[in-house]
Amino acid sequence: MKVLAIDSSGITASAAMADDNNIIAEFTVNNRQTHSQTLLPMVDKVVQMSEIPLTDIDAIAVAAGPGSFTGLRIGSATAKGLGLALGKPVVPVPSLDGLAYRAACYSGIICPLMDARRNQVYTAAYHIEDGRLVNIIEQKAEGIREILSELKATGEDVLFLGDGADVYKDVIMEETEGRFSFAPAHISKQSAASVAMLGIIYYNEGRYESAAAHRPFYLRKPQAEREREERLKQKG
Repeated sequence: MKVLAIDSSGITASAAMADDNNIIAEFTVNNRQTHSQTLLPMVDKVVQMSEIPLTDIDAIAVAAGPGSFTGLRIGSATAKGLGLALGKPVVPVPSLDGLAYRAACYSGIICPLMDARRNQVYTAAYHIEDGRLVNIIEQKAEGIREILSELKATGEDVLFLGDGADVYKDVIMEETEGRFSFAPAHISKQSAASVAMLGIIYYNEGRYESAAAHRPFYLRKPQAEREREERLKQKG
């Protein structure tokens, strides 16, 4: 099986080509350029370097959310457009799954943290069992201190990764009393390679959809909508 994967859910943009056993090509950029500038050129490059034409892929795996609203829209629109043009299905991989799977060799709790602003994070917590991700805390948007309290209650060692781990590093060090570590830089951010391998697993489990049906998963409402609701509440 051959999969094209893309991840633009966070500050990193990434594209990869993979088969069942190999990451054949990957291009990742974390230089603050907008994903609208970088994503399609990266897709083109991994197609060229892998020497696998898009007509030969079986599916398109995409980090489908939660994450940056703009980034998710760009990634999902790219996956949707390619899927419609090629007649290929889309495999929506939860962004937090893709991030956590980068640390699949870790024996404790894996906790991805994506900065959601206003002292909140998009987060979840996982164990790895037989090479598969197992949720022990379901994905959600939550205050950083609340998720740290939940993790502390488990009594287990925790590995943090994601841009939220950078933003809230001081809070984590203050609240978690030593039973934690931070993922090193080479596995700490999003990667389309991880999305690709999960995409193959999820495809084989039947967790795919038509390109026409695909939508990103935002987990919470856009900030503008939340602010509008707050203003209406105050007026009422």
